[in-house]
Amino acid sequence: MVTYVAGPLKSTVDYILVRQEDKAKVRNVKVISSEECVTKHKLLVMDMWFKATKSWHRKFEPRERVWKLKEEKTCEEYRCMVGDKVEEAKWKGLCVNDHWQQMKGITTESAQDICGMTKGPCRHKETWWWNEEVAEAVREKKIKTPK
Repeated sequence: MVTYVAGPLKSTVDYILVRQEDKAKVRNVKVISSEECVTKHKLLVMDMWFKATKSWHRKFEPRERVWKLKEEKTCEEYRCMVGDKVEEAKWKGLCVNDHWQQMKGITTESAQDICGMTKGPCRHKETWWWNEEVAEAVREKKIKTPK
């Protein structure tokens, strides 16, 4: 394949670099002699085959509804429960990492018991536009639309 022509001189000086693992994907390499991409250099074209990948969706993992701790009543219940569990826990003879794991367990269990867990993925990705006016319009439309 000649990629460089200067008068009587013809040479292959243009290359396409491909990683070792991608060499198997190369299907065809050709020179288009009618196209000059740079003076005296012919256009070198490579066809590669790529398998279409499926879009990866993150599996839903339920989370604690910690935002409920902003409510005064819920926050007080949480404090009481954590305090009770800390008093009941056996702390003597444990190393620092075991202390940490035990405290982590107490706080997460209390949050799950008091606040609960999320049930499904977020339905509204962008909610900056969602307000009471929009919610009311959606409610009215649902009422008017026959099922």
